[in-house]
Amino acid sequence: MVKGLLDAGYKAIVLDDLSKGHQGLIPGGEFIQGNLGDVQLLDKIFTQYRIDAVMHFAAYSLVGESVEKPLDYYRNNLARTIELLDAMNRHSVKYFIFSSTAAVYGEPMQVPITEEHPSNPTNPYGASKIAVERMLQDCDMAHGLKFVALRYFNAAGADASGEFGERHEPESHLIPLILKVATGERQNIKIFGTDYPTQDGTCVRDYVHVSDLAQAHLLALEALMAGKNSAIYNLGNNKGYSVREVIEVARKVTGHPIPVEESARRAGDPAVLIASSDKIRRELGWQPRYEDLETIVKTAWVWHQKEAL
Repeated sequence: MVKGLLDAGYKAIVLDDLSKGHQGLIPGGEFIQGNLGDVQLLDKIFTQYRIDAVMHFAAYSLVGESVEKPLDYYRNNLARTIELLDAMNRHSVKYFIFSSTAAVYGEPMQVPITEEHPSNPTNPYGASKIAVERMLQDCDMAHGLKFVALRYFNAAGADASGEFGERHEPESHLIPLILKVATGERQNIKIFGTDYPTQDGTCVRDYVHVSDLAQAHLLALEALMAGKNSAIYNLGNNKGYSVREVIEVARKVTGHPIPVEESARRAGDPAVLIASSDKIRRELGWQPRYEDLETIVKTAWVWHQKEAL
């Protein structure tokens, strides 16, 4: 996102406590190490810089961990965001772009999922995100805060330059885990559940490239600054791929056999999650450039080979 902002001519300030992030991967702009719940630091930043808009990417995002440590998730994802919004209000910053999630929907009642689908999250991660979305709507009514909430489906891929990509510890995302088998960092890939009501028995998910996510944030920023109203949008490719299909594409891209270990279902994994992103395409003109799964995997493969060296 920082790369996209700088390329578009914006100035960027990055606030990160580096509990999950990596300072060496920031391509430019100003970096400030700290926490978004630090009231004194926030006041200092908003006083020192003339800030027009805030983009929030600072959530904890592991579903399983959120079930085990719900208070950590509500503290970081909700309570600290309250402090950020409060500071924005004190300093009259009126534009906010929020990384939300498909986890706000819970078990899908129909696919593809539209923004009108009921929000009934099944874990504290999704619950913390929908709480922020509702808080943003209230802040719009009360303070005139204009926001766009972007509900990601499965973020994937790496920057096409190969300069940055996914680096998580522990890693939980399917595509990096598969590619770590091809680099020799893992022996096999586990498939959790092979008896789902899908074409090959494995879960189906909608993958969206990180650079396309960044483009959507830029479009949201431009829309708000042009006077558009607050909005909520899904970000996905309107198409799903099963776990076995992703593995086959990775085998093709890497030339590696990628052994599989079949395992039992995980609790809470819906069979199919596919987004309808028609609304953002229609209203903001979002045009993903990396819709093809093979292209997404190729960009990730360039990055993970470099990471494995």
